[in-house]
Amino acid sequence: MSDDPLAPWTGAHGGTPPFDRITSATFEPALAKGMELTRGELASLAATAEAPTFENTILAFETTGRGLNRGISMYGTFTATMNDPAMQAVETATAPKLAAFQDEVMQNERVFARIKAVHDTQQLPPLAARLTDVVYRRFARNGAALNRRDKARLAEINQQLAGLFTKFSQNVLFDEETQKLEVDGQIVTNTRSSVDPFLTYSTDRAAREQVWKMFVRRGDHAGAHDNNQVIPQILALRAERAKLLGFASHAHWITDDNMAKTPDAAMALMMKVWKAAVARVHEEVADMQKIVDAEGGGFQIAPWDYRFYAEKVRAEKYALDQNLVKEYFQLDKMRDAMFWAAGQLYGWTFTQITGVPVYHPDVTVYEVGRGGKRVGLWYFDPYARDGKRSGAWMSEYRTQETFEGEITPIVSNNANFVKGKPGEPVLISWDDARTLFHEFGHALHGLSSAVAYPTLAGTNVLRDFVEFPSQLNEHWFTTPELLEKFALHYKTGAPIPADLVAKIENAKHFNSGFNTVEYLAAAIYDMKIHMAANVTDPAQFEIDTMAEIGMPAEIVMRHRPTQFLHIFSGDEYSAGYYSYIWADTLTADAAEAFSEAGSFYDKHTAKKLHDDIMSVGNSVPPEVAFRNFRGRDVDTNALMRDRGFPVT
Repeated sequence: MSDDPLAPWTGAHGGTPPFDRITSATFEPALAKGMELTRGELASLAATAEAPTFENTILAFETTGRGLNRGISMYGTFTATMNDPAMQAVETATAPKLAAFQDEVMQNERVFARIKAVHDTQQLPPLAARLTDVVYRRFARNGAALNRRDKARLAEINQQLAGLFTKFSQNVLFDEETQKLEVDGQIVTNTRSSVDPFLTYSTDRAAREQVWKMFVRRGDHAGAHDNNQVIPQILALRAERAKLLGFASHAHWITDDNMAKTPDAAMALMMKVWKAAVARVHEEVADMQKIVDAEGGGFQIAPWDYRFYAEKVRAEKYALDQNLVKEYFQLDKMRDAMFWAAGQLYGWTFTQITGVPVYHPDVTVYEVGRGGKRVGLWYFDPYARDGKRSGAWMSEYRTQETFEGEITPIVSNNANFVKGKPGEPVLISWDDARTLFHEFGHALHGLSSAVAYPTLAGTNVLRDFVEFPSQLNEHWFTTPELLEKFALHYKTGAPIPADLVAKIENAKHFNSGFNTVEYLAAAIYDMKIHMAANVTDPAQFEIDTMAEIGMPAEIVMRHRPTQFLHIFSGDEYSAGYYSYIWADTLTADAAEAFSEAGSFYDKHTAKKLHDDIMSVGNSVPPEVAFRNFRGRDVDTNALMRDRGFPVT
């Protein structure tokens, strides 16, 4: 196996990334070489003497940059999971260069002229037409038609943004790794997986306040790691870029290439849900305040009290103790539960394999199969460690295709659970188990792909559609068939009692106000700040926006601006954090399809889900894919029903 990150991946199981042969020092020279090789490939394409056709232009472009893409895949894995100081230095040096190269590709006038000629003049079969349109729009949206002066400025902007994105994320990582609090002998680290349980169960109110403030103020400190200084620079550059590209704002540029199409459409959906969610929060706070008053607390519910007193209300209203629930959810059992559900739906098997290179000993690898044939590989990296970004996510190391041979996908799921003592199971909360299923839904999406061209395959779909398969997969976690088999007590092995499951089901909509408002406030802030002009004080903009929309004083945004990695560590979710609620409308409606069929394991509905949604990638427009599955357009009231809000 080669130690060159650009080389084709070889070995068993269709070839795998040579993680064991790669170090941080590998990336700079390898990626520089990859960019140079890709320049040569593009030069050959541009110099083609024959008139542009789908085959000699669109498909030729589809083959370029494969070595570079392999290198970038491993580089991205290291920056997300192994980002020690040496790797951070590499990232700081490399990110602007990669951004500049991306602009160089998108601004190649001769290549774009050929792509445009095919797009504008040729009648093509549906899949070829779809690929051509997606490639053409990518070039056009990224400045291919600009004059040379504007192209040069656009390239400068993107390089500056790449450096600022890196600085923003490294500032957050610095606070997460260097800040912690010791409370009664317990070390609370500055990550959500450590902070949320403490805020839920600690009886020490003063300590809860300390821990909460530590967490929500990540990146919000004067000095070298202050993201308040980074955000205005990002916003100004994004606004300038949008104007160059002919859009009124960054939000207009982003939504134009998504299902929403306009910021107003995204805002309309969010505000439809917002009022009902805020009303529910006021009810939740009133219930909590009654307990505080009955205990003689003498204070009003504050943000650091919400989770703690919500648990008390849960116990009082539903006789539901989350600590007791947690005893039935072992990390390993939930992993097996995900495998089982995927087997029931798609006929897949998951077999752990050894001898495959990994970047850390915590990572395990599974071959996914069906009918004796390999579907793909799934890597699992579940534990927190220094140098690994917080949260949970999915990565696609290799995208499925049949264009240049039958290439099977390689995907991964990553989380940040705290390791238990040797020999002891890792117990996780109900919400953590749900998150596992969510991220595994992304993995299933990538693994299900059956598309010819990688540009259209796997999870390469519109941003406000990509969360649909993952959010839908959460529904299998709560099915009684799965819980009976895998929600087993960590000591006795007894399945979770039916009465406890009934209590959980009765409490299904409990805290839905908090969960919805915490998320929506961040999504609304994201959209509003990316429509605004000349924001120089993001903290004041947060205050003003929350006042404008009537944010309850007992809650803050799920991601306050200075740690809002989704929108300020890259462009991927910027002006796009709304996509979770957008996808949730699709999810709620799709879930009702299974309910109408009588079971979440209904074979006919599962096959339609696979054939119409999971396997098609971006080979058909997402609204068409959903219509094919459901037989009609989405019913947005399904979301209100799912959250227990009034349908108007």
